Order: sequence, then C-alpha cells, then structure tokens
Amino acid sequence: METMSSLRKYAKESGEGFPRFRLGVIGDCATQHISTAIRGTGIKNGTDLLVFDADYNQILAQTADPHSELYEFNPDAVLVFNCTEKLYEEFQDTPVGQREGFAEKKLLQIEGVWKSISANCGAKILQTTFTEYDDRTCGNFGARLRSSFIFQMRKLNYLMCDHMNEDNVYPVDLQFISELYGTPEFRSTKNYAMAKIPFSTNLIPAIAEEVWAVISAMSGKVNKCLVLDLDNTMWGGVVGDVGFDGIEIGDLGVGHAFTAFQRWVLELKKRGIILTVCSKNFDDKAKEPFEKNPEMTAKLEDFALFIANWEHKGQNIANMQKRLNIGLDSMIFIDDSAFERGSVRDMLPDVKVPEMPPEPSDYIDYLRGQHLFETVAWSEEDAKRNDMYRAEADRAILSETFADYGDYLRGLAMRAVAKPFESFWYPRIAQLSQRSNQFNLRTVRYTEEEIKRIAESDDYLTVYFTLRDRFGDYGLISAVIMKKDGENLFVDTWIMSCRVLKRTMEEFIVNKMISVANENGFRTVTGQYLPTKKNGMVKDIYSKLGFEDCGDGIFTAGVDGFRYNESFISEE
Repeated sequence: METMSSLRKYAKESGEGFPRFRLGVIGDCATQHISTAIRGTGIKNGTDLLVFDADYNQILAQTADPHSELYEFNPDAVLVFNCTEKLYEEFQDTPVGQREGFAEKKLLQIEGVWKSISANCGAKILQTTFTEYDDRTCGNFGARLRSSFIFQMRKLNYLMCDHMNEDNVYPVDLQFISELYGTPEFRSTKNYAMAKIPFSTNLIPAIAEEVWAVISAMSGKVNKCLVLDLDNTMWGGVVGDVGFDGIEIGDLGVGHAFTAFQRWVLELKKRGIILTVCSKNFDDKAKEPFEKNPEMTAKLEDFALFIANWEHKGQNIANMQKRLNIGLDSMIFIDDSAFERGSVRDMLPDVKVPEMPPEPSDYIDYLRGQHLFETVAWSEEDAKRNDMYRAEADRAILSETFADYGDYLRGLAMRAVAKPFESFWYPRIAQLSQRSNQFNLRTVRYTEEEIKRIAESDDYLTVYFTLRDRFGDYGLISAVIMKKDGENLFVDTWIMSCRVLKRTMEEFIVNKMISVANENGFRTVTGQYLPTKKNGMVKDIYSKLGFEDCGDGIFTAGVDGFRYNESFISEE
C-alpha cells in the first residue's frame, strides 16, 4: 500500500498522455485528503484522474441544483461518501418511537441523491457502504433489537446495496477495509472530532485503492484468467516425490488450508474467472491427484487449459494467452516459488504476479486484499465461461486436422441468433460493453439501466448475437447499437468477444447491420472507429467488410447494392 505522502506526489503530476477520467466527490464528512489520494492513485496507475472535491457536507446542495459546481465539472462518475458517524448523529436525533423505520427513511434520502445525479448529469455513481459501529447501549441484545442503531445500520447497508441493482449504483465497500485492517485501526474518533475525517489517515491510501478498483473495472480493466501452480500451491508437497496419495489436502492439518484455497478458486470460476494450470511437472503425475485423490476439491474439468511440462513457465503462459485470445494484462499467475514468480515477471511484465505469503493458510486473506477480481457486472452466463474456453481448446485441436481453414469453419457447423435486445441479456450486454477493449469500435461503456433505456427507445435499433457450434455454446458474443439519424443508421456501439475472431462472425454481423437497415427503410449505415491503446485490431474492420472510408475514422455503406460478405455462419 502506498503512503499518503507518495500519493500526494503522484497527485501533483500532470497525467499528460494518460486516458482521462473525471470524478466528482461529495460527502457528509471531510473528503479533501481522500480526493487527493484518489487522484494520486489514478496517476500511479496510468490514468489522469481529475477530481472535483465539494465542500464539507454539501451532498444535497451539489446534487439538487442543476447548475452546481459538481455538474459544471461534467463528471464521468460521482463518489457519494457517507460516513457512519454522521448516520449515528441522525439516529440519535430520531425519536425512539420512529427508530424502527430509520433505515427505510434514510434509504429514501440516499436514493434521492442518486436520482438527482442521474437526472442532472447521467454520471455513474459510486456509493460508500457504512462501516459497522455498535454503541453497545443495548449490549449484545442490540443485534436483534429493531430500534437499535446497529440493527438499523446493518439493515440500511442491506437495503442500500439491494437498491443499487435498480439504480445502477456501484458500491465502495468501506466495511471490507474496516474488517481487513480492524475497526480500531480504521476508525478515528479524534480525527472526526477535530476535522470531520472519520477514518485514520494511515488508511486513506487503502480507501483510495478501493475507489480506484471500482473506477478501473468501470473502465474495462478487469482480470479474466487465473494461472495456478500445483505443488505447494494447490496442495502441500511435491506430487512427483510423495505421490498423489501423499500430498497434503483435505480437512486435517495444513491440508485444510489447501482445500480452502481450492474452494475459493472454484468460487472465482463461478464468477467467470478462467482457471488454468501451469506446472513444472510430468503431465501424468500432475493430473493424478485430480483423477485419483478423493480429497481433491478441484477437478480436471475445472480448468480451461492444463499445461504440465518442464518448459519456462513464462513461455507456457504466453502460449496460454494465445490459445485463450485474451490480453496478458488480464492474467494472474499464482505460484508459491519466489524464483518462478520472478522469472515470469521478468519475461511477461504485463502479467500480474502477486507476492504470495509463505504460509498457505494466509493465501486467501492476502489475495482478498489485492483488488485482483474487481468487477462491476455479473451474469449467470459467467459461470459457464470456463467451459466455453475448454471447448475453444478442443476447436484448436480440430483446426490442426484441416489443411484448408474454410473446411475447418464449415466443419464447426456454426449457428447464430441475432435479435433485438431482450431483458434476459441486459446484464450480459452491459458487462460486454464494460469489459471489451480490443474489439470495441468506439469504447462506450454502458450500465444495465442504460442498456434497458436504449433497448426500449424508439431512437435506436439494437441487435445481440449468440453463437454455438458442434463443440458447445459461446453464449452472447456481440452487441450492436445503431442510432437513427434521418435515413442513416449510426453504429453507436459494436462490441464483440475476441473468442470468436476469425470465425467470420464479423462478416455475419456486418451483413446483419445492413439487412436490419434495409428492413427498416434506412438508406445508409455509418460506422466510426475511435482509437484507443487496445482496439487497434479493429481500425480497418469497416473498410475490410465493405464500408467506404470517409476519413477521420468515419465509414459509410449504402444499403442498396451492398455486397454481402461471405460467412460460414447460418442464422437460427
């Protein structure tokens, strides 16, 4: 964790050449120092994070006035910083007979702030949770007493987070920091009394990191793949020496720590993280524990790729990256060996390599605090992602048996669904917009609520695409949003998963754009390419697929007479 002093130095740097993000900060406590730390954290991570910090306790004044300084700042996101200390003061001022409804009343106030921000500037909203504080005026009984502060505060946190789903608000979970570092370390009654700063200044950098983690995920910087060593990482001992039945795993002794780690890793898989294995070992020996040890929680089928050999781990991870078709900067390598961690860092500096603690029982707590798995969206389809990548490995094996690539594509028997946005897919479409960086023509990020609004608007035509073949279902892999503009359709958004590149899905999608335009009476379709550091792969996609290059990143195609692209995908 950075110190406050180092973050102040970062905050003074210009950020020139970095992508820019504008954050408004409003709070019912003093937020000057946290705003400085947030900017410094952004600069440290390569983002020119411009911060507007409102005066103390100006939440309502800044959000209710449509001409306020906050809205003039034109933020991309607004951080609403509510503190427990102010909440407790409000609770104390509430008559005893009205305290059972305190949480609901406060929720209405907080939601009013969210709605004002959405109505006046449309910025995304980050909302802090309340850190737990029990005044112990009722002792342990307060935990079940509906009129106690601790009961109402916990209820408010639950209600607030539940309603965030409806209002497209993203939590900044201060309670996690309080739990991670301990309440006595987190809270500072002295700082609050003297300067209305409710937390220890030593932990301001940790709070800033938490805010940055959410902003980073909003900006599409998410990790997708966990690369795992085996010996002394997934189990205790070296399987080549002690055999599959001699490794430390299960409920007893240190084995429990490795079992707990495996269970935690499988939770990541359910959340959509791709699991792979990279081990220096003989392939058959590395697989034996998964196949023969009944105390193993993880199974071979839980891994999209399994590489066990004696090659350099950095080279194996580079090969994985090519097979999975994801960025190296979205991969995390976990290994108990300091030597292996160092060699991978040297060879693949973009891969994240946490400095694992020596004690296996500390693995989970250490990784929990590293902000490695931040996300701002989840859909049920995420739980299937690992299986999708396993199927992709099977496709790669099949492709090697064909001399002609066209024959290989025909052999896949690919079938696509292309339909206007449906409510079932709203979460996944929003997630795709937030996570896609490479195949993203304009890099516009949308929340689930914004996707819903677009889908229901007469100003847009939308199409989502799913794909399946003989090996399995890719799920939702692309989305197109086209804005009506007279006789022209402007492609506001075209995003696609890189998993389906080189399958002629791009051709299929462009053909569909033109046919949708034709069916709805439009004469032209216009696309735009806005360059970023990561989307260079699609800079010529429109011109390659039949659009005329008009210069300045604008491409146009006439609907009448358009020459449709060859595709090996049939529509269901």
